[in-house]
Amino acid sequence: MKYIKPEVISLKNSPQFNEKWLQARIEEDPTILGLGDLDFRDTEKILIGGGRLDTILYDPEYKKRYEVEIQLGKTDESHIIRTIEYWDIERKKNPQYEHCAVIVAEDITSRFLNVISLFNGFIPLIAIQVKAVKIGDVITLFFTKVLDENKFDLLEQESASEPTDKDYWERKATKESLRLTEKIMSSLGDITSDYSLKYNKHYIGLAKNNMANNFIAFVPRKSAVLLHVKLEQTDEINEIIAESDIDVLAYDKQWNQYRLRIKESDLENNLEVIKGLASRAKEAYMS
Repeated sequence: MKYIKPEVISLKNSPQFNEKWLQARIEEDPTILGLGDLDFRDTEKILIGGGRLDTILYDPEYKKRYEVEIQLGKTDESHIIRTIEYWDIERKKNPQYEHCAVIVAEDITSRFLNVISLFNGFIPLIAIQVKAVKIGDVITLFFTKVLDENKFDLLEQESASEPTDKDYWERKATKESLRLTEKIMSSLGDITSDYSLKYNKHYIGLAKNNMANNFIAFVPRKSAVLLHVKLEQTDEINEIIAESDIDVLAYDKQWNQYRLRIKESDLENNLEVIKGLASRAKEAYMS
C-alpha cells in the first residue's frame, strides 16, 4: 500500500474551499459533524434585529434544534457572542424545541473556554474543530468535538437553574433525603472534596470557587435521591451498573447522563460503583 503525505489546507486562506463551501458540505450531510442523524432545516436565516444565522439543523427524535455558526481560522470573542446571541433569539422564537448553540471553527483556542466561562446563564454549547486535508487530488474534512454540550449555571440563571437554598429542598423533598444527598457527597471523598453543593430550583449541583461544575447532580425525592452522572452511554458502563443492584432509570440521551435512584443501602452495597462512575464523569467533564 502506497503512502501519500497529507496536506492540511487553511480554509480561511483558500479561494476555492472557503466558508460557503464548508457550509454546503455540512448542509448536504449534517452527520459529518458527529452530532447524530440530524436534518438540515435552514441556511443563512435572517434574524430579527439583524444578522444571518449560518445553518439550522434538527433532531426529529428529540425535537431539538442546533444553531450552527461557522468561523474559519481561530475563534474570537465577537463570533462567540454572535453564536450565543443567535441561539438565544431562536430559542425564544421557537420555545417548543430544545436548542443548542454550535460553533465550528478551524482553530478552537484555549482562550475560547475562558471566554465562555465568563457568560452567565444557561448555555448549551458545542464547539467543533474542523481540519481540511488534501491527499493527492482529493480533499476531505475531519471534525473533532472539543467542547461537548455544557450548561453553565453561574450567577444570573433562568428558572430551570434559579438559585434556592437547603430549606427550599427540605420543603420540596424531605430532611431525610437532604441528609442522604449530603452523605452521598461526603462518601465520594476526594472526588468531591473541593466542591460544595449548589442549590438550584430543579436540582442540586456542584460548585467550585462559586462556579458550577455539574459532572454529577442530585434531585432529592421523598424516599430516595436521583443521582445524575454526566457520562456518554457505553456498553462497559451499562454492564458495570447492571452488575450492581442500583435502581437505574432510563438513560437521558438529551443531556448525556445516567440517572440512578440512590437509597441509603446503596452507600453500603454499591459505594464503589457510585464512586467509579462519579470519578469517570469528573475526568470526562474536566478533559
